[in-house]
Amino acid sequence: MGAHSEQGGSSWPQPQDADMKRAAAQLIEKYYFQLTNGCGNPHCDNPNCASSGKVGPVTSNEAAGKALQLCAARARLCEVFGAKVRRASQPRALEAGVAASVPESGHSSATGGTATCSLVQDVSMAGASTASSAPPPLSPQVDAPNSVTGLTEETLAHTIAECRSADNYAKLRRLLWAVFSNEVALRHSFLQRSESVEKTSESLVSSKSTESVGAAQSKEEIRAQEGDLDKDLDCAEDTCEREGAIGGEAAASVGDTKDPCKKDNTHKSTSLDISEVRRAYDLLFKCPESEYSNTLTNAVVQLLSDSLGIQLRVYKDAFAAIPNNINIFVILLESPAINTTDFIEGVMPRLCRTIGQLPDRDQAHLTRHLATWEPSRLHRLLESLHQLITIRLLTTEFLQDFTINDEDGITSATQVMKILFYASILGGKLDTPLLKDLPPEDASQEPSAQEDPFNSSGKDWATRPPPKDSLGSELGIHVLDARTPMVPLMEFYDDFLSDQLEMDRDFAYYKAGSGDKFSFLNYPFILTPATKALGLYYDNRIRMYSERRISIYQQVIEGMAANPYLKLRVRRDHIIDDALVELEMVALDNPGDLKKQMVVEFEGEQGIDEGGVSKEFFQLIVEQIFNPDYAMFCFNNESRTFWFNPNCFENDAQFTLVGIVLGLAIYNNVILDVHFPPVMYKKLCSKPGSFHDLRDWNTTLYRSLVELLEYKGDDLEEVFMQTFRVGYQDVFGTSLTHDLKTDGDNILVSQGSKHEFVELYADFLLNKMVERQFRAFRRGFNMVTDDSPLVNLFRPEELELLICGSKHYDFMELMKSTEYDGGYSSQTPIIQAFWELVHDMTTEDKKRLLQFTTGSARVPVGGLARLKLIIARHGPDCDRLPTAHTCFNVLLLPEYSSKEKLKDRLYKAIKYSQGFGML
Repeated sequence: MGAHSEQGGSSWPQPQDADMKRAAAQLIEKYYFQLTNGCGNPHCDNPNCASSGKVGPVTSNEAAGKALQLCAARARLCEVFGAKVRRASQPRALEAGVAASVPESGHSSATGGTATCSLVQDVSMAGASTASSAPPPLSPQVDAPNSVTGLTEETLAHTIAECRSADNYAKLRRLLWAVFSNEVALRHSFLQRSESVEKTSESLVSSKSTESVGAAQSKEEIRAQEGDLDKDLDCAEDTCEREGAIGGEAAASVGDTKDPCKKDNTHKSTSLDISEVRRAYDLLFKCPESEYSNTLTNAVVQLLSDSLGIQLRVYKDAFAAIPNNINIFVILLESPAINTTDFIEGVMPRLCRTIGQLPDRDQAHLTRHLATWEPSRLHRLLESLHQLITIRLLTTEFLQDFTINDEDGITSATQVMKILFYASILGGKLDTPLLKDLPPEDASQEPSAQEDPFNSSGKDWATRPPPKDSLGSELGIHVLDARTPMVPLMEFYDDFLSDQLEMDRDFAYYKAGSGDKFSFLNYPFILTPATKALGLYYDNRIRMYSERRISIYQQVIEGMAANPYLKLRVRRDHIIDDALVELEMVALDNPGDLKKQMVVEFEGEQGIDEGGVSKEFFQLIVEQIFNPDYAMFCFNNESRTFWFNPNCFENDAQFTLVGIVLGLAIYNNVILDVHFPPVMYKKLCSKPGSFHDLRDWNTTLYRSLVELLEYKGDDLEEVFMQTFRVGYQDVFGTSLTHDLKTDGDNILVSQGSKHEFVELYADFLLNKMVERQFRAFRRGFNMVTDDSPLVNLFRPEELELLICGSKHYDFMELMKSTEYDGGYSSQTPIIQAFWELVHDMTTEDKKRLLQFTTGSARVPVGGLARLKLIIARHGPDCDRLPTAHTCFNVLLLPEYSSKEKLKDRLYKAIKYSQGFGML
């Protein structure tokens, strides 16, 4: 029941609690707009109205606080000057207990005030057709007092023609301000109209255009014309379709699918005529820029700052229920001025802030519209967002308490960039949708405990669904579905932002997950792989320290032996046997120990593992694993890559241990010299291989299948003589066959079934034929990385870069980032001679030098500039060879007397470096 209270001599009404809250909120909003916008009366004398000139500059927060005080004091509330009021079928009491009604004349009472926010108006209009028992989303007591005419192409063309004839564009500026500063007018602009309405509008424009151009119109004529347009648009609002979709379909070829979002395209009512919007902009931008540009920009700024932004914060749920609300943002994004400096600096920050506050359903609808753009146009919008971020980074002074994560312009631009990211995927060529991926295996298909003892842990490490994203779920797609996006996904990286970002702070916000602080790791598409690798490094280190603390706790409290590290003691000549046996024992007894920091000790060799010994361990074990003698992997001479041997004699446990090794390398920040095809990393991210993955896996086979697909003749069966039975060879050269369909040898591939054939063939080669081996391999990989944000941050191509490093050997970057110690500098003659020799080396010798100095011949993520090599003086001229501390990337270089002597000693050191001279 509502409570009765006295305030200022007036009594509040007694509605239900929810109604009273809504009415109070509406009244407070009236005071807010009165303080910020004013009533529009140039002769206003209200000291609490902006139109009186007695209200000084106030911020949004100050205006909100003042509005609360005025509401509590029941201060005077102005009537909106010159507002047009829609006729109401019944008088309605105004909110907050003010006794007033809407008379038939269309004017409001002077005391009641009708400055109800446009949000309330539109919600009331939307609910007018519902049953009387169903109240609108906000206050059922509030009718729609304002009826603002939307803009049409005809109206704009007529206005521009008049302005050109009179050589005075004041009327155009008034029109632009009236529409683009009012969300109701903009929301109802450029709507699709029925045939009868279009004919009426065309006849109206035609009759007006027959008048003498340049003749001055009387006020009565102008009012009559506005009334006619009001009637036309009111009719259009009643007859336009309330269900529509803006979107396109991807090309239907092998691996392509129709728009998976089409099923949900009707969730948001829209009737916007995109073609009319673009034609209208073309008309406007043919006018002199000085006559409309500032007015248009200022109107949009006011719209986004004073109206939409507040409504989205206060009435977000109700705003989402308004029909055609997404039209506002579509119209603004269609502006050809979106790449201009004025738009980027003036409008874009507010536009991004407002779009970022939209619910996922509205953002998904906007994404579908952007997916219909030309790729070049989408790329230009992306460039504008990058430019906005750069401007804010350069012009904002960041402090200890105000970082990049707090800068609203940067964070909101990142949120809008996410919409572009999905639009690029949705509008490009899609791979097999993730929803159609391979189903999980039945329990009957699980390996037995004898075949795979790791299943005894009770956790299925082999199944790990890909991470979900709210916008992607709304669209029905996943990042992994992208095959050929409209804009290359690498274009979304912001290098400057990635370099300036404090990753330790951002990672803390990411792990907190409270939503109070913005974290760029939740938007990984904008960060370079090197920056994300740093975030992954922090995560891994925190887990290692946590395991170390648990071990110490168990020692002190429970009296258990301290075991803070994952220690592996191996013999160099039996590295595979020793490493896999020890890892198998750890995985069986306590899989959690795999998340401890790994320490390797070679039996019979002195040295403390600070990272360098582990690097050498991984290098040696990878060489042995891919040795043909083990026959666990097959080598493809054409692509120079390894793939699982489907007919090997090793059990699943061996592949699980190999997966553990790969996971440990990532976990311990070690780059491996492995050569898998890209489809391997795609499968590790929970996405099975498809036809287009054959291009990098077996180029010859891929080309032959493309030739089959491109053949258009009716005699395909006679030309290719291909059935649904395929042949292949095992590692020993034995010929085997497989039926892709039941009785496949008797089913010829035809024009109607060739797409099905290549899909089934690719699925067999990349998924089903190696299902047992890959499932075991992935199980081991996930035993190490199951709690890691790895698959949340990295796409398949980035995961490959993280594991294998870069293939770009730029030693100029290494020279610029190298530091010197012990008396050396970049100007020391021996150092200059050293770099001259390095630049003259072959690629293989450069790899050996990296192997010698860092313990790995691979380039880290981000390039050699991130390696931080240190060259230290190791005494005067002598006959000793250079040595290295690979744990710390330190090269100990004596100050040789000549360049020739340096070359001799250096080449000998890097040639015979394995197992010697590295600590």
